[in-house]
This record gives sequence, structure tokens and C-alpha cells, in this order.
Amino acid sequence: MKKNKLLFPVVALLLLVTSCISVRVVSDYDTEADFDTYKTFAFYKTGIDKAEISDLDKKRILRSIEKEMIARGFVKSQNPDLLVNIMTKANKRINVNNNAFGWGWGGWGGWGWNPWMWGGATNTVTTRTDGVLYIDLIDTKQKELVWQGRGTGNLNSRSMERKEERIREFVAEIMKEYPPVADSK
Repeated sequence: MKKNKLLFPVVALLLLVTSCISVRVVSDYDTEADFDTYKTFAFYKTGIDKAEISDLDKKRILRSIEKEMIARGFVKSQNPDLLVNIMTKANKRINVNNNAFGWGWGGWGGWGWNPWMWGGATNTVTTRTDGVLYIDLIDTKQKELVWQGRGTGNLNSRSMERKEERIREFVAEIMKEYPPVADSK
């Protein structure tokens, strides 16, 4: 029992830390596309120019995507099989916690816990920015979207090194879903 009491705070802290740094990924694809035929890629400049983020962050994202595509055997080309496009969104979340409870006189029949007790009320306000990165792969012959990966996660970062690392993490986690594997039902 004593071990369980000690283990609970460690597990709770671990869950809190990992929930802050994880990237939630979802992907979708055209089931009729033959992903084995795609060998080359290029970036879709027109679409990328519309992404509402700084040019420096665009460069970071594109470098990470290029690294992931090359790691999968793709070659960058002037006449590509796939065009790579990105889109971004940012959602600011504000959390307000009102903890109006405490210990003291006035509980149910004397000393005890009372959720309306004076003196124990604390209000905390926290903000966090969740970013969403979409990576689209477009078949250049068909001129159709054949694969899309979306990653969502916390973007708050004060250091440049951490920001670079976070962008690489987003892209790597999204690209783990490519090439798609058909569900066996």
C-alpha cells in the first residue's frame, strides 16, 4: 500500500509531462492511390506562401519535411510525382480554475471540509497555444490530394532550440503515418 502511495504522484507527474509534449496525429488518404509509384517530390510554393506563420517557421517546417521525405527514399525534383503543401492553425486555450474549498470551522457540524469555506479560494488562469500542422501530398498527374497528415500539440516555447525541436517532432510524428497502411477489416 505504501508503494502505491509513492507511485501515484510519480505516474501523475509523468502523465502531465507527456501530455504537454505529445503530438496528436491523424491521417487520411485516397484508398485508390498507388503510393508505390510516387518517387519524387517538390514543394507547392503557392500553397505554402498562404500559410499564416513566419517565414522562419516555414523554413523550419519545410527542412523537416524534406528530411523525412528523403529518409523515405524520395528525391526532390523539378518534375515531381508529389507536391507537398502545408497549412497551419493556432488555437489559444484559456483555462480558469476556481478552487473555492478548504478546511476550517463551519463544515457539517464543526471542524471539517466545506466546499464554500472562506480563505481557501484560489483562482488560477493559464493559457496555452495548441498548433495544428497539416501536411498535404498532392498527385501531380491527377492534380488531387492523395494523403493528408494532421498534427496537433502544444506550441509554447521560449527558446529557439526548443522551437526547432518541437517542429521536427511535429513533422516526424505526422510523417510516421506515411505511406498509409490499409486497414484490414
